[in-house]
Amino acid sequence: MLGNNIKELRKAKRMTQKELADTLHVSQQTVGSWETERAIPGADTLAQLADYFGVTTDYLLGRSEKKSSSEEQETKDLKKFLEDNLDNGMTFGDGKVTQEDREKLEIALTQIFYRYHDEFKKRKEEKGRFKF
Repeated sequence: MLGNNIKELRKAKRMTQKELADTLHVSQQTVGSWETERAIPGADTLAQLADYFGVTTDYLLGRSEKKSSSEEQETKDLKKFLEDNLDNGMTFGDGKVTQEDREKLEIALTQIFYRYHDEFKKRKEEKGRFKF
């Protein structure tokens, strides 16, 4: 379970074993050993892996289906941001927003959200909602 989770998270970041090894200051062989479960990372390294991949150590160890509660909250925040800024009367040119336009706007707003996520999060805490 642990080895597979490390491998899947590494692949999701499109990293090689060598790149992960360099990031954690270990050898590529060490990463390979973790992924095949011939070796188990120590507690400090496990914490480093969890922090690097933005997951909990419980997730890495296979004790939790959830990667992290902050990830769930971020998804909820994005949904709320899109509702507030896309679904509340946004118009284009002649006032009609086609499905294609809406999809393009959603992509653009999602990129804006992730680029300025920390700022949006701070505003939400201060005001209780997302607005520009």
